[in-house]
Amino acid sequence: MTSAPLPDAGFGGGPTLRAARAVLRAARALAGYFNAILGGRDYARYVEHLRRNHPEHPVPSEREYWRDRYAAAGRNPATRCC
Repeated sequence: MTSAPLPDAGFGGGPTLRAARAVLRAARALAGYFNAILGGRDYARYVEHLRRNHPEHPVPSEREYWRDRYAAAGRNPATRCC
């Protein structure tokens, strides 16, 4: 006597798992979008640029980078929306 296979409880590729994966993908995309808008990778990109193009210049700390960036934005308000 063989037992019948168990019914799919929504796991292993069923519609519930596909929906959960879609929600997770959307959440990651949204987080990445806001991270890009708020400048989350700006410091890392600046450090890469500085090391590649200006290796003789010292790399500022992240705190110094953001302080200088906000000071520059304050001196030139035409570059921001409000």
